[in-house]
Amino acid sequence: MKLAPIFSQKARRPSPKPVQVDLRKIFIIGTIAWFVALLFFAALEFCGIDAKAAIGVSASGLVVGVVLLIWEFFNRWNYRRLAE
Repeated sequence: MKLAPIFSQKARRPSPKPVQVDLRKIFIIGTIAWFVALLFFAALEFCGIDAKAAIGVSASGLVVGVVLLIWEFFNRWNYRRLAE
């Protein structure tokens, strides 16, 4: 019965283990992508095309990426400190 796992815990399969991911790599790639977008839209603005809104969005993405890198650094440091 397909509804059995909903009603009975014994019919459920065990949950898969979480995948270990290096967040630093992901955040660095995302931050670099926002930086490249910021340079691109700044070049468009320099050429006379109105891209102020896109520059704001790209700058916000860059700031969020840097904040996430700082968070990841302290989170990893705290995790290692607690593991000892």
